[in-house]
Amino acid sequence: MIKLFVAGEVYPKRQHIFPLLKPFEKKESFTDAQRMSLYNISENDVHFAEVMQDADFVLLPMSWNFYRSENKMATAKQIIAQASTVNKKVLSFMVGDFGVGIPDFENVIVFRHSGNRAWLPETHVGMPAFVEDPMQKIFKTEGHFNRFHNQTPVVGFCGQANASMLNAAKELLHTAARNVRSRLGMSRGQAQQLLSTSYLRAAILRTLEKTSTVTTNFIYRKQYRAGATTPEMRAKTTLEFYENMRDSDYVVCVRGAGNFSVRFYETLAMGRIPVFVNTDCLLPLAETIPWKKQVVWVDYKDLNRVGEKVAAFHESLSAQQFEDLLAENRALWKEKLTLGGFFTTYFNTPH
Repeated sequence: MIKLFVAGEVYPKRQHIFPLLKPFEKKESFTDAQRMSLYNISENDVHFAEVMQDADFVLLPMSWNFYRSENKMATAKQIIAQASTVNKKVLSFMVGDFGVGIPDFENVIVFRHSGNRAWLPETHVGMPAFVEDPMQKIFKTEGHFNRFHNQTPVVGFCGQANASMLNAAKELLHTAARNVRSRLGMSRGQAQQLLSTSYLRAAILRTLEKTSTVTTNFIYRKQYRAGATTPEMRAKTTLEFYENMRDSDYVVCVRGAGNFSVRFYETLAMGRIPVFVNTDCLLPLAETIPWKKQVVWVDYKDLNRVGEKVAAFHESLSAQQFEDLLAENRALWKEKLTLGGFFTTYFNTPH
C-alpha cells in the first residue's frame, strides 16, 4: 500500500485534479469493484495519511497549469518547501498538449503526457494518456480480437492527416508565433518543436501507401473526429476508428499538437502493435517496459524508411510470436498503462 499526503486544497476543476485522486472522490454508492473496473485500482492500494511525515510521498493535488493560471504558484512552492523540510518527495503533474514553464525543484516529480525528453530534466516523467477500455466500451468483451500472421502486414490509421503545403505553412506559423510568445514570457505554454503534425501524418501515410511489402487500411479525416457535432455522429466515427484498429495488425501512431499520441495507448488497449514515430517523446515507464520490443520503433530521422521498418519487424516474428505480441500489448496496457496500473508500477519500481 502506498501512503500519500494530499497537501493543499482540491479545487472543483476535474481536469486539473491529480489523476490518482480521481478514483477516490467521495461518490455515493461507488463501490470498490466499480473503482477497479474503471480505474484498475482499489481502496486497499492507497492510504491517505493525515500528516505529511507519515506519507511515502506528498501529493500536489492540482496541475501546474492550474497553479500558474490561478496565480497560486506561491502556494505550490510553499508546499514543496514544507515537504523538503521533512525529506519527502512531491508528486505533481501537467495537463494539456504543451505544459507550462515551472522552476526546477530537486524534490518534485512532474508527471506529464507531452514534452521533449531532451529538453526536460530527469524529474519530468512520462505518464500515459488514460483511456477507457475500448474492448469493454465498444465491443462489450474482455479480451482482444486475434489476428493471424499473414505474409503482408496490414497497417491501419483512421484520423486527421493533411498533405496541403498551405495548411502546413499555417501550422508552422502558428507554432512559431506561440514559441515567440512563450520565450518572451507572454504565454504560460512551453515552446514546441517547429513542425506541421497533420502534414507529418500525411507524409508517413503516403510513404506507407507506396510500400509494396505492406497493405494499408487508411481512413483520412479532414477534421478531428471527422467534424462530428452530434452524439450520433460521434458514436459512428468512434466505432469506425476502433473497427479500423480491429481490422489492422499495426497502427500508425504519430504525435498531435502535443508531443504524444493518445492513439498509441488506444492501440495497445486493442491488442495491436503501434507503429511508433519517435519525435523525442516522453514515454511512460521507459526504464521497465522494453518499448522497442512491443512496437515498431521509427525514429523521426528514419521517416522515409517507415514501410521498410514495419515489414522487417513483421518478418522477424513467427506466427506464434505475432499472436503472442498482440496479447502481450493488451496485457501491457491493462497492467501498466491504465491509471491504477501505471501508478502501482511506478511506486513499485526503484528510482
